[in-house]
Amino acid sequence: MRQVVLDTETTGIGEGHRIIEIGCVEVIERKLTGRHYHKYINPQRDIDAEAQEVHGISNEWLIETGAPVFSQVADEFREFIAGAELVIHNAAFDIGMMDAEFNRLNMTNTREFCGVLDTLLLAREMFPGSRVSLDALCKRYDIDNSHRELHGALLDAEILADVYLMMTGGQTDLALAMEEGQQNGVVDIALDDSLLNVELPIVRASATEVEAHEQFMDLVDKKSEGAIWRRP
Repeated sequence: MRQVVLDTETTGIGEGHRIIEIGCVEVIERKLTGRHYHKYINPQRDIDAEAQEVHGISNEWLIETGAPVFSQVADEFREFIAGAELVIHNAAFDIGMMDAEFNRLNMTNTREFCGVLDTLLLAREMFPGSRVSLDALCKRYDIDNSHRELHGALLDAEILADVYLMMTGGQTDLALAMEEGQQNGVVDIALDDSLLNVELPIVRASATEVEAHEQFMDLVDKKSEGAIWRRP
């Protein structure tokens, strides 16, 4: 079975926004082949400041490096992913952005020539009530993502490939520890009594900070399940 683990970076969130980076890694029969597809793309529109804070890509840098427009890479990109099952975290967002780009060129939608597996939905089924962002899953499976200071499509695709393979065939150290340490379904956890009566200061956010936080969480929704307190 051929799978392509895929991620995109964009100019922002919402109608009219464009893809500015595509990163893909190939997996065949659950093994990374070493083949990948990676392109930066000139979106021919401004990049939102909030989005740039997430991925660090600017219009000026894309122009200076001679990044192509999407129409120049569309055929080679489709050729790389055609016939594969796409593995994407929060697939609805990336597929929506890809289809918008394809539709501008009168090309067929992604699901007409690819399967899609959404690791965000898979993780929610596996770990109900838990955080299932890519960073949270890396922590759960002890996958090193310390080099991920900014979001990058190829880097995120490589990390997601490791996460997906662990989700579907590996086992976490935490799970093993629970199996070894539990008795009758109960795990013994030693607590430090000195921490029980510690009084923690409460620092409340200002209205300006709350507004800025909400704007940032809109961007977080692209890569994860969103803030847990936003769930219905």
